[in-house]
Amino acid sequence: MSEKVIITGGSGRLGRAVVEGFAAAGHAVVSLDRGLPEEPVAGVDYRSIDLMNAEATHTAFKEISPQAVVSLAAMAVPFMAPEEVLLQTNATIAHNVTSAAVESGATRVVLASSPSIMGYGSPGGWVPEKLPLDENETPRPWHAYGLSKYVAEQIAAMFAAKMGPQSPVKFASFRPCFVIAEEEWDGAPTQQGHTVAERLQDPKLSAPALFNYVDARDVADFLLLLLELFDRVDNGAVFFVGAKDAMATRPLSEIIPEIYPELASLATGLTGDSPAFSIDKAREVIGWEPKRSWRSELKAKV
Repeated sequence: MSEKVIITGGSGRLGRAVVEGFAAAGHAVVSLDRGLPEEPVAGVDYRSIDLMNAEATHTAFKEISPQAVVSLAAMAVPFMAPEEVLLQTNATIAHNVTSAAVESGATRVVLASSPSIMGYGSPGGWVPEKLPLDENETPRPWHAYGLSKYVAEQIAAMFAAKMGPQSPVKFASFRPCFVIAEEEWDGAPTQQGHTVAERLQDPKLSAPALFNYVDARDVADFLLLLLELFDRVDNGAVFFVGAKDAMATRPLSEIIPEIYPELASLATGLTGDSPAFSIDKAREVIGWEPKRSWRSELKAKV
């Protein structure tokens, strides 16, 4: 069924794939972002807007009157700006978009979070309750980016609590792993500057993200399925969205102890190509399964 969907951050690394996926699925897509894409998708309504401006955001949403909203807009990398700026920007955008979505009559609102909220890589040390990580693990963000994404999840939960179980509007958030855009399989640099092949050749490059990754097109597929099957989702639910395997050429049960000895006992079950992040909830609740792996998509030999 075709619907009018607002996608914020539609010009970004993940946003481009999501916009393309939703347009290909027949939805009427309106992309709201500060900048316009160099290669726009045919049929998509692109609009430049400052989502930090609450009045402008509410006005645009009321004019568009979407049926669903997927919010990806944010400062996308830890430490890319002063901590207070990053926190204020991402939290404000999340609240402005969610509030505007509700007032505009949208019935489903999805906010992008991040696995980094879990706290791995903390200078103060980090040992989770178990591996792989799942949605039951308590987030422990240690930088403003992680905190801002945790706030985004709490904003979704706040609106779900505020509006109650009988509300016609439902909310969810998702934690996309390290996003790989389609061109990055061909050798374009990832968001950290090195290539996918280099991440695989040197485990220390993928270790800071605990070897997580996801193809941007698989995220688009997840979001399409989520919006279609929202009636199966608890209001305010959170999902990890990642590849079915790890960004590693050896089992994590071998690699993690070499780099993070303190996690050795927790990694014993991560044999074969098992990732450190569980996507079982997305599988069980909406039946989503990632289709792409570095093993099938990467053009360069490792």
